[in-house]
Amino acid sequence: MTERIVIVGGGTGGSVLTNRLTDELFAEIEAGDVEVTLINDTPEQTYKPMFLYMAFGKKTIHDARRPLSDLIDLRHANLVIDRVTGIDTESKHLTLEKDVDGIDYDHLVLAMGADLAPDEVPGLKEGGHHFYSPDGAERLRDELATFTEGHLVLSVIGVPHMCPAAPVEFVLMADAWFRERGLRDQVEITYTYPIQRAHGIKSIADWATELFEERDINLETFFNAEEVDPDAKVLKTMEGTELSYDLLVAIPPHAGSDLVIDAGLGEDGWVQVDKNTLEAKDADDVYAIGDVADLPTSKAGSVAHYAAGTLADRLASRVRGLVPTATYDGKTICFVESGMDEATFVEFSYGDEPVVREPSKLLHWSKLAYNESYWLTARGLI
Repeated sequence: MTERIVIVGGGTGGSVLTNRLTDELFAEIEAGDVEVTLINDTPEQTYKPMFLYMAFGKKTIHDARRPLSDLIDLRHANLVIDRVTGIDTESKHLTLEKDVDGIDYDHLVLAMGADLAPDEVPGLKEGGHHFYSPDGAERLRDELATFTEGHLVLSVIGVPHMCPAAPVEFVLMADAWFRERGLRDQVEITYTYPIQRAHGIKSIADWATELFEERDINLETFFNAEEVDPDAKVLKTMEGTELSYDLLVAIPPHAGSDLVIDAGLGEDGWVQVDKNTLEAKDADDVYAIGDVADLPTSKAGSVAHYAAGTLADRLASRVRGLVPTATYDGKTICFVESGMDEATFVEFSYGDEPVVREPSKLLHWSKLAYNESYWLTARGLI
């Protein structure tokens, strides 16, 4: 009997896991004992960290996309371009939008990422910009290109959110970008964060706060935006304060998946999983990796990458009738831009407080080099 492993979501976690499984289970797949299927609702993968650079005109959407057919080993894995519309964990069956028959599974991995939910904040879609989607990054690029004076506000509204260091990176890059163009004296920059420090991770918050002071970037903490008035260009908060802006760059609220809610896997749309085994707490033979998984760490690409490696080992053991022993320890790595030509680097696991290294040009170029070589990661090669 063939063991059917189905992965939903063709982002970093889904593609790395698919390729790791086809490599690890090569003999079983060749013998017809295992079948690996990746389902994604579009034929391309989009590498989201590129969006930050798109906002400054440094990258384009073409740099950020590759066909999944180029990233997946199609000799040993099936690629289905369709949208999953229902998950039945009792019968182990997925309903698909196009294929009326759907698909059955023995082991299901959910890796659908997170969705943006700007509608949760009145006026945000009309009055704010963001760089968390291709269209958003392109619109922001066009706004920044003509923004020569005024008040730029970066407001982190949605927590948790993808790429948690990106808001800090954006204001530090914007500061350097305006200086390079001789415009910094005409542009005021303010960064807001909903808790009483500049970032959820204390060491990053301390590092960022010091840099903000050095570079005349205003910091507003315990700032919980609840409404945007696009006509008056005012950001209103739950605390009763207001902040005027000329250009608002907001990190919008993020949402989990309705599929997860409907399947009873997490009432808020994030899959409730064991943080070490990545197994869903409310269904057998269901796992989650990447942003859709409710893990006590960052919603970062490196988390999906390392979790996919752990899960590949665990699933290989399962289909071979062995007891899985591999565990995910929360490993996360992140390059953080501190301007247009310098960056720092942090690495941590569950419960760790990362050390923020001294920014350097070498780390900046290391980040750019990784962005270029990312497609090797997606292929499971690094």
